[in-house]
Amino acid sequence: MGVELDRDLRSIQQVRNLLRRAHKASKGLHLMDQEDVDRICLAMVETGRRISEQVAAMAVEETGFGKVEDKILKNKICTDLLWDSIKEMKTVGFVWSDPRTQVYHVAEPMGTVAALVPSTNPTSTSMYKAIIGMKARCPVVVSPHPSAERCIASTCQALYEAGLSAGAPEGFLGWMTEPSLEGTQELMRHELTAVILATGGSAMVKAAYSSGTPAYGVGPGNVPAYIDRTADVGHAVSCVVASKTFDWGTLCSSEQAIIGDAPVFDEIVACLRKEKAHFLDLTEQEQLAKVLVRGRHVNPKIVGRSPQQLAEMAGFKTAPDTRVLVAHLEGVGDAYPLSREKLSPILALYRAADWRAGCQRCIEILGYGGIGHTLVLHCRDPKIIEQFALQKPASRILCNTLSCHGSVGATTGLAPAMTLGCGAWGGSITSDNVTPMHLINIKRLAFGIRDRQGNEVEQPMKFRPVMGQSGYDGGSSHRQPADCTPPSPKPNTTGVTDDQIRALVEQVLRNMKL
Repeated sequence: MGVELDRDLRSIQQVRNLLRRAHKASKGLHLMDQEDVDRICLAMVETGRRISEQVAAMAVEETGFGKVEDKILKNKICTDLLWDSIKEMKTVGFVWSDPRTQVYHVAEPMGTVAALVPSTNPTSTSMYKAIIGMKARCPVVVSPHPSAERCIASTCQALYEAGLSAGAPEGFLGWMTEPSLEGTQELMRHELTAVILATGGSAMVKAAYSSGTPAYGVGPGNVPAYIDRTADVGHAVSCVVASKTFDWGTLCSSEQAIIGDAPVFDEIVACLRKEKAHFLDLTEQEQLAKVLVRGRHVNPKIVGRSPQQLAEMAGFKTAPDTRVLVAHLEGVGDAYPLSREKLSPILALYRAADWRAGCQRCIEILGYGGIGHTLVLHCRDPKIIEQFALQKPASRILCNTLSCHGSVGATTGLAPAMTLGCGAWGGSITSDNVTPMHLINIKRLAFGIRDRQGNEVEQPMKFRPVMGQSGYDGGSSHRQPADCTPPSPKPNTTGVTDDQIRALVEQVLRNMKL
């Protein structure tokens, strides 16, 4: 009679099996040329687009977080917009050269990626990590948040089948169907895991950095939004409210507080009222604070809920058309629970005497759980914008746009991403939006150009590397060489035109009613 394993042991064993399959797949991925990689990525992108609505609805049903229409848009950002950003990226073989210094860069995949996927953005993050992993020729093993297991599994299954049909090796994408803390720890610490992409709660990100495996992590984002006296106040407030209410605030880069310059503070309040804000009185603030915080952490039951649901949980009433709850606060820190990151449509509101006071308040807010993440300002004075860029401990400083959309590249020129580095401020190895290039090791071929006395020397031959080739061709050395210069833009073969890509960004703004 067989012995049934406990769930934690089953989870650990499943991780080991997935990693062995991924390791085997990595050998096949390593042999692929750029054309092969891009063909597979494109198939995954097209499938992700096709299933966007289906898995968005599954995510809301399974987790209870956010809005279906906004999760659809997130999925499209992590397919069409992502692909438009990376399709020309060279990730195979020789990818860059400097003829003057005779240095050549060669891309080498890091290896198997442990992809931690949160419940707040489950399907879009799964698509994003699977696609950038393939672009880098890295197999990916997904650890889903247990409360979003089914929608993540459906997303991964569809992308896996698309990749296989386009020529990817078996096991190039795997996902845990019995997620557990023990299984995730095994995934992060296992010798076959090369790098971790950790998107989730601060505890999980800290565990990733403590695992002994190289990791890219995302810290919490207590994002301040400063509105200066020179701003178009109506536009600024509509941006903040649209961003904060997008998917009911589940993106960690959405605004958490408005800091209003004194001369336009009353106008900000009036505009907030026009945007259907409910201003909390002191009693309501206390009631909401009690359900917002559990110990030193945000209560997960309030995440991604509507203002009406939050009010009901707290024990007060709000109008059916309320879009956001606003708390006018005088300070930041534990004594002001509503000053922390709130992954829901709740905004803190502060008054600042001038931009210098506003600057200082922003730094305080970032220091209370958002250090290194993102800041947004609405301003038309170049000198003030310059000072904010110079002084703020934030990796993304966004100007005159929506924070949650701008930070992930939908309304800015930043790289589309769902893993947003927080730099050394936030304990992260990078301050970048993570792209396929972060999953690649760069080897450098360097020729001697000077002798020991410092005299210039010439190589006895011309070196012209083959671009976009893995180099594993059974010993043939007769491929056509090419320059290591950036290629001319390729035709868009996604089935989505460049105009449609631009329209996707415009759709963000239309949906936000800006």
